[in-house]
Amino acid sequence: MTIVLAIDQGTSGTKALVVDGADRVLSAMELPVRPRYISGSGVEQDPAELLESVLESGRRAVAEAGVRVDCVTLANQGETVLAWDPATGEPLTSAIVWQDRRAAEICARHGDFAELVRSRTGLVLDPYFSAPKMRWIREELTTDGVVSTSDTWLVHRLTGEFVTDVSTASRSLITDLDTVTWDPELLELFGLAGEPLPRIVACDEIVGETTAFGAPASVGGLVVDQQAALLAERCLAPGEAKCTFGTGAFLLANMGPTPVRSSSGLAASVAWRVRGETAYCFDGQVATAASSVRWLEYLGLLRAAADLDRTAAPDADGVLCAPALAGLSAPWWEPEAKAAFTGMTLSTSAGHLVKAVLDGIAAQVAELADCVARDIGGPLRRLRVDGGLTRSRVLMQAVADLLQAQVEVYPSEHATTLGAVGFARAAVDPALPPADAIVDWTPSTSYAPQINGDEAAEFRGRWTAAVESSAIPKEKQ
Repeated sequence: MTIVLAIDQGTSGTKALVVDGADRVLSAMELPVRPRYISGSGVEQDPAELLESVLESGRRAVAEAGVRVDCVTLANQGETVLAWDPATGEPLTSAIVWQDRRAAEICARHGDFAELVRSRTGLVLDPYFSAPKMRWIREELTTDGVVSTSDTWLVHRLTGEFVTDVSTASRSLITDLDTVTWDPELLELFGLAGEPLPRIVACDEIVGETTAFGAPASVGGLVVDQQAALLAERCLAPGEAKCTFGTGAFLLANMGPTPVRSSSGLAASVAWRVRGETAYCFDGQVATAASSVRWLEYLGLLRAAADLDRTAAPDADGVLCAPALAGLSAPWWEPEAKAAFTGMTLSTSAGHLVKAVLDGIAAQVAELADCVARDIGGPLRRLRVDGGLTRSRVLMQAVADLLQAQVEVYPSEHATTLGAVGFARAAVDPALPPADAIVDWTPSTSYAPQINGDEAAEFRGRWTAAVESSAIPKEKQ
């Protein structure tokens, strides 16, 4: 019976679970990490804090479980990058977080190659992805050491290996989506041709061994956090989709074994590679979800996220919000977009503003669902959801209303971590079918639309007009 220590190293915290072969969570530990928000759209993290959170959460979880773990697995942020010394493992820069927009000028500089990048990688030329931030580090911070995504550094600190998994590599803008190999032409384009690059590994591969959490344990089952949640929520067939409501909101839809490029502004990337087969997914991002809620707290409009439903007014009384606090991702891809409220009057209250922010998050998710529908050739009938903000009934009902679809809530707050458990099990036992590696679940709550399609369309029309008139820079309208 394989016992797994699964670690989800995220933007706002690091979770560690110990799970046995009978799907029992023997222990759970979560430690916060604190991004630094810098004027000029910068978002950074202290690499030492990230590493310490991984080690400490893992050690506490193992101690609490009181068992020896067989395999350690890591789910990672995907597009967060840093420079580090390969001889010592010491970081040479801060970690530049996926939300950081300071590489927008680098993307603009390469705008003539946007179609080449999209056709080769399935991604949009945008600072959200890894390569522009890697180039920004080289131009602005240091040319020393290696520059990589955070997973490569963390795994190196645990095992000494220099690897990244296929799903993380596919988020880089320098990986060919069809072959899932580093692309020499794109490396040259971003000025990264001379950089040492990690070996790309499958999601069911054992990559090394660590003693960081006690007795020697295998390390494997590596994956991006969102793809881990896609597996956990059993989105195994083409067209099945989930949305994780964390720091951002991330909607992913399984597209199957053929790497189709999106025609509607979504990213196309690797979902996972297991048993030698690669599955792909479409994905879209709401850059600020829980971070929008934290912003409301910072302004004093909300005491805590737990008070969302008590604070939100029954309706926003005509107030609309484009919560583009870190730009707009799919389908607009406007890194310079700014958040905006419209429709306020002297009668507007804090409750109206809170409800408008929740409606704005839900409206962005609905836009992403429409994009998925165009790409897969039919509407989503069901959306599986996870993450801390799923505790807000107001937000989840708004999502169901605006999508005009059933919303099913994953019963655990640890979807990403439990998805990583599935990949670890597949890595340890090559005979285990991937569908059998998933921790079993049934929805804790479901939401059905409470408004009709005409009402949803009317709201979304007003909201989209407000976004395009107030959030997007005038020169791009």
